Amino acid sequence: MEVVTLIEKYYQKDSKLYNILINHSSDVTQKALAIAKNHPELNIDTQFVSEAGMLHDVGIFLTHAPYIECFGDKPYMCHGILGAELMRNEGYPRHALVCERHTGAGLTEDEIVEQDLPLPHQDFMPVSIEEQVICFADCFFSKTHLGEEKSVEKVRSKLAKFGDRSAKLFDEWCKMFL
Repeated sequence: MEVVTLIEKYYQKDSKLYNILINHSSDVTQKALAIAKNHPELNIDTQFVSEAGMLHDVGIFLTHAPYIECFGDKPYMCHGILGAELMRNEGYPRHALVCERHTGAGLTEDEIVEQDLPLPHQDFMPVSIEEQVICFADCFFSKTHLGEEKSVEKVRSKLAKFGDRSAKLFDEWCKMFL
């Protein structure tokens, strides 16, 4: 798979949004690959992580988030399922799972219902070790402060706002990945 070619199918090269996506995704991918390197006992598929890490946010262009140059018509919360649909249509079902399961520390059906999120009522929790490490790495980087890695404390504090489950899972990942 040629990841950049696939991204350029949906994003105009060197546009502001393209640069945001590439920079953010590169930071996430590099952190995920560093975790894989530091934890050979986890047998993480680094080729897959390098691809899926770059593609985890491919659906953002379809959403409305002007602060990061996204001028689509869907809520930003939907970028994962929108990216998953793109990846399935491209013939990459495993990459699609990363797209739809990477938000926060994943989302449960109960959280989606309780928070009235604009998502299908089902679990979107990272399952495979590759999904988990990309989800974890993504927590450390925003698209508004490119290149700045958040501290563990800052990430945990942000996730705690969304509930105890997210913070507990993040703590488990810290023990596993750091």
